[in-house]
Formats: sequence, C-alpha cells, structure tokens
Amino acid sequence: MKKIILSLVLATLLVSCKEETKEKLDAAKDAVTEEMKSSIDSAKIKAESELDSLKLKTKSKVDSLKVKSAEKMEETAKKLKESVKK
Repeated sequence: MKKIILSLVLATLLVSCKEETKEKLDAAKDAVTEEMKSSIDSAKIKAESELDSLKLKTKSKVDSLKVKSAEKMEETAKKLKESVKK
C-alpha cells in the first residue's frame, strides 16, 4: 500500500514539475520573441535613417553635378559663338 501511495505522489510531483517547466519555457520564449522584435525594429529604424542620409548625400551630389555640367555647357556655348563670329 505504501508503494502505491509513494508511486502516486511521485507521479503527481513529476507531472506538476513538468507543467511548471512548460510555463517557464513559454515565458522564456515570449521574452526572447519580444527582444528579437525590438532588435529588429531598432535595426529597421537605423537602416531607414541611413538610407535617408544616403539619399540626401546623393541628391546633393547630383545637384552639384548638374550645376557643373550647366556651367561647362555655357562655357562651350560661348566658345562656339566666338568661333562662329571669327
């Protein structure tokens, strides 16, 4: 009789510990999931800001190239006019 009672107590103890372990694993999984989401969000924000800064730099370079090319075209046009007048 004692062996049966001890076996039932031991089985109950193992089952209850198993459920607590599952709860702890679920909590740890949720914590890791939240941490990964926040890491991904912060990486996304950093990437977007880097892209924006690259767009601005590229736009300013393109604008300066447009100005330089316009100046060169004006110079070439002046030279062409002078060569035609002679």
